Amino acid sequence: MRKNSIKNTRINAEVMKELANLIRGGIKDPRIAPMTCVTDVEVAPDLKTCKVYVSVLGDETVRSETLAGLRNAEGFMRHHLATTLNLRNTPALTFIADTSTEYGMAMSAKIDEVMAPIHERDDAKEDNE
Repeated sequence: MRKNSIKNTRINAEVMKELANLIRGGIKDPRIAPMTCVTDVEVAPDLKTCKVYVSVLGDETVRSETLAGLRNAEGFMRHHLATTLNLRNTPALTFIADTSTEYGMAMSAKIDEVMAPIHERDDAKEDNE
């Protein structure tokens, strides 16, 4: 099975859906932040490992506590995946913090900061006309 095959894409989507539902309502660990989102899942072609990219709304301490809670609940999540998905192997889960949202927001703020004088100049021209 190739990495970008249709079968692998379908498995990634199913694992992502099950993990998102499980994190949202199945795990009772208080360390896991309520605004935790599974952004992407990459299951290896041999179904042995799975990288789970998780986005957490909050600062660095909230993110690290959430990742610790998720790592602690890995066995429970693997058992849930084994019972709900019909896979030959249940992959070992590796949780990775996805900071792309924060990076995008920071870049957007920088662009707005650079563009503010240009917008002010354009508004002043329109007022003069």
